[in-house]
Amino acid sequence: MSTPYPFTALVGQDDLRLALLLNAVSPAVGGVLVRGEKGTAKSTAVRALSALLPEVPVVAGCRFSCDPAAADPNCPDGPHESAGATARPARMVELPVGASEDRLVGALDIERALAEGVKAFEPGLLADAHRGILYVDEVNLLHDHLVDLLLDAAAMGASYVEREGVSVRHAARFLLVGTMNPEEGELRPQLLDRFGLTVEVAASRETDQRVEVVRRRLAYDDDPEGFAGRWSEDESALRDRVVAARALLPRVVLGDGALRQIAATCAAFEVDGMRADIVMARTATALAAWAGRTDVLSEDVRQAALLALPHRRRRNPFDAPGLDEDKLDEALEDAREDEEPEGDDDPDGGGPDGDGPDGGGGQPPAGDGPDSPELPSQNQGPDAPESPDAPGADDSPAPQESAPTAGAPSGPGEQQAVRAAEPFRTKMLSVPGIGEGAAGRRSRARTEHGRTTGSRRPRGALTKLHLAATVQAAAPHQKARGRSGAGLVVRRDDLRQATREGREGNLVLFVVDASGSMAARQRMSAVKGAVLSLLLDAYQRRDKVGLVTFRGADAEVALPPTSSVDAAAARLESLPTGGRTPLSAGLLKAHDVLRVERLRDAARRPLVVVVTDGRATGGVEPVARAGRAARLFAADGVASVVVDCESGYVRLGLAGQLAGELGGTVVTLDELRADSIAGLVKDVQGMNSPSRRAA
Repeated sequence: MSTPYPFTALVGQDDLRLALLLNAVSPAVGGVLVRGEKGTAKSTAVRALSALLPEVPVVAGCRFSCDPAAADPNCPDGPHESAGATARPARMVELPVGASEDRLVGALDIERALAEGVKAFEPGLLADAHRGILYVDEVNLLHDHLVDLLLDAAAMGASYVEREGVSVRHAARFLLVGTMNPEEGELRPQLLDRFGLTVEVAASRETDQRVEVVRRRLAYDDDPEGFAGRWSEDESALRDRVVAARALLPRVVLGDGALRQIAATCAAFEVDGMRADIVMARTATALAAWAGRTDVLSEDVRQAALLALPHRRRRNPFDAPGLDEDKLDEALEDAREDEEPEGDDDPDGGGPDGDGPDGGGGQPPAGDGPDSPELPSQNQGPDAPESPDAPGADDSPAPQESAPTAGAPSGPGEQQAVRAAEPFRTKMLSVPGIGEGAAGRRSRARTEHGRTTGSRRPRGALTKLHLAATVQAAAPHQKARGRSGAGLVVRRDDLRQATREGREGNLVLFVVDASGSMAARQRMSAVKGAVLSLLLDAYQRRDKVGLVTFRGADAEVALPPTSSVDAAAARLESLPTGGRTPLSAGLLKAHDVLRVERLRDAARRPLVVVVTDGRATGGVEPVARAGRAARLFAADGVASVVVDCESGYVRLGLAGQLAGELGGTVVTLDELRADSIAGLVKDVQGMNSPSRRAA
């Protein structure tokens, strides 16, 4: 087993370290979601946390880590009345993004259950993680069916395995920690809300700090055990502090004043439900225990809000996460003013500015005394430089890479970018036929989950038993097998795997006309609003999205295919307009994008959405060249939709002609709305009828 990187050797990332330590002090906080760019020590910090957790007492021989003081009466390995007790280190279990359902919840031997009546159960990762940490790297890429299982286990504190009338249940209470890069897409709102705290991390822009990061990493890579040994004293001190804070936690008092501040803050930020209030209360209590206090101060509430609320105030995937600190301070101040004056509530002299002995707020104190329970800073330890201490991260926000500003035109003939109109609920667009792509919610597909449509012989391990087909296969052989009792004699050759049909996610490639013919501000605002609505629909249906724009003399890939629909929305918002209409260039560029993506992800079927009025200008025979480019999509069998943006009393019908060349269908902006009279739910196949094309 490799030696993990020491937690105390991490450079900077104070918020990340604090959030992880608060969960170590109080697992009831509910876990941590770590968001940030690649290469920011997200996974390193999480893996280092397990070494700081106290040992866990367990029932000897129990595969489900039952607590000897309160053993689960329904444990599959029970009963435990006469079993002994032992202690083991707390586990950190990693859930791979591509794990199977059986690997997560456990596998039940259906053959033995049917033939022998025995519940032969092999525990999964949820059982391993019970009373420990369940870590999911790239949690935003986790398949939907695994997300559903995690949600169930997190809500009920137990895992259930149900297979054709055979049921197994075991306790599954764990600390859920996830890391993600927002560029790869966002989390489902239900799972996002299950994380107690969230932290945004970014690489430091300070030269000295970056140098120290590289120095320590190289030292660790050269000699992991020696490097860890040099930090062992700091690790031991921090572990002792976690144990002390856990012991102090039950004695921490959360007064009515702090509760009113928590409630007022959640109400001010209009967060949904009551989970935010509960998480803030638990976090503020853990902050006080971490600071060595038995009373919760206003600074604890403020710090709890900064960790617990940013991911809960988002209303859609296009909202940037974060919290307005001025609004937070105003809400806390209003709650304080509403309280009856009762004199000095802080016997230690702490106040709103954190002037007490611990500096307030539950942040690692900066005291220099030998008894100060401070978190070892990034400049402590044997490898620390002699320069003065620097806080874990620069106080100013790190510069973010952003899309071009929606402002001045960047070339001749271009006009200033306009804002998108309000998004709306769009009609259902899907790809015809049955695919086998990634799980999603758009088009029909053969999947492991969904309605049962038939049966087949299993290929490899049996996962979904088709009971009726199995009985039908076994029934003719009962006499030959010497059946004498009521039980059915089942052999492996009789078993049948259920085939199921569900939904898949597609690659939705937007090809957007940004030329001068689309540059009228009101019309372009409506067009952007329509594309934004389709992007929101793609997010909800778990699609990948891409964005190709064309204007002037050429086309460009504004966004390569990605799961991050908010990145596509940002590029769309800043899209300038103007110039000629190189329709053929836009179609050819989209065709190249699909060709490359087909090599990367052959199972994911594409849906091309062309947003244009159908005009083509510039160059020799622009209309004929656009028609030839469109016929490439028809030859490849690519499903396509043309969103007709033509307006006015005189309509040329060019978008309909383009749809005919593409072998697709055409809808107007009004028809795209799900609540419009013409917005009936139809898939591309139904809309692609000969009569529709002729129209």
